[in-house]
Amino acid sequence: MRFRSVLLCLLAPFAALAEENPAPAARAGFNPDISLILAGGYAALSNDPANYRLPGFMLGSETAPGPRGLALGESELVMSSNVDDLFTGRFTAAVTPENTVAVEEAYVETLGLAPGATLRAGRFLSGIGYLNSQHPHVWDFADAPLPYRALLANRYGDDGVQLRWVAPADLFVEFGGEWFRGENFPAGGAGNNGQGAASAFVHVGGDVGAEHAWRAGLSALRSAPVGRLSGAIDTAPDAFTGESRVLIVDLVWKWAANGNPKDRHVKFQAEAMRRVEDGVFTADVNGANGAPVADAFSSTQCGSYAQAVWQFVPRWRVGARYDTVRTRELAAGANAALFDTQGHTPRRASLMFDYARSEFSRLRLQVTHDRSQPDAGGEVLVQYIMSLGAHGAHAF
Repeated sequence: MRFRSVLLCLLAPFAALAEENPAPAARAGFNPDISLILAGGYAALSNDPANYRLPGFMLGSETAPGPRGLALGESELVMSSNVDDLFTGRFTAAVTPENTVAVEEAYVETLGLAPGATLRAGRFLSGIGYLNSQHPHVWDFADAPLPYRALLANRYGDDGVQLRWVAPADLFVEFGGEWFRGENFPAGGAGNNGQGAASAFVHVGGDVGAEHAWRAGLSALRSAPVGRLSGAIDTAPDAFTGESRVLIVDLVWKWAANGNPKDRHVKFQAEAMRRVEDGVFTADVNGANGAPVADAFSSTQCGSYAQAVWQFVPRWRVGARYDTVRTRELAAGANAALFDTQGHTPRRASLMFDYARSEFSRLRLQVTHDRSQPDAGGEVLVQYIMSLGAHGAHAF
């Protein structure tokens, strides 16, 4: 007892100091915000997703449609919290239906670095374009549009650093730059000693009266792929080494009746992309069907989509989307036959109808006329998205 009394006396000044100046984490009780996104549904696909190809395009992994029939979608576990008065952190784990877990995002971000400036470091989704930085449960349609699927493997995210600055002006003006490891499509292989990709973007936007708002952006991503694998040209793994440059233009316009989006609103968004690649393409890098064939490769490929979503009464929305990609120029030498487009331009048209009981639950029906492959097909997707726990507000 005597030892305990002496110890309490020695610690008393420090305890009093802690009570007067508690750390932010202590004030929060060491409890981060935690949320879980559950998704899944049913897919009726006339074309076999196991044979998915886009003629003329090298595709990244996991760009094909999901499985036919009933299936669990990707679940997301998100934890976020302020670290102290200078830093905040976020961690997102993606749990796939195949029972694998991947770290989708894990980054720290500054608070009050300088007026209008924010620095981020870790693994995160790039700020290029409009849709790229959004998680799938935020999308207005059940899948990514063709330009994102073909040119960015659905979304570009990587390990790196990001600096953003919002100008002190009445008009919203944001400048951003990123430096990435270059591990993921359209990069690959972590070229340049793990400094294989960089991007820059600018976003501008504002309000027009009380009912209208808009945002426009221009983005560029440059990477140096080293042995970037692709299995979507033929059945054997292929590889590309060289330079990849992506340019994106995006526009979003929103209208809300009396400025209240919970009642009635319309959202229109469109993006156009252009990807130019130069380097060496190697067919069948593993030599499964004979000796690998390497030759010079260059291509200019582009794509665009436009969509509109109308919430005509509270909780109920209807939407339409048209998306397409095409090859403008392509030279593949000895591998030219692998990139034969067969005179086909991939394109799709989709209709969406969904119901949100609250901001935490959504049920969706999507019907797509799919001409992304030479054989026309149809898709019917039924999707549910449920959010459990605290979840931060979404961007514009």
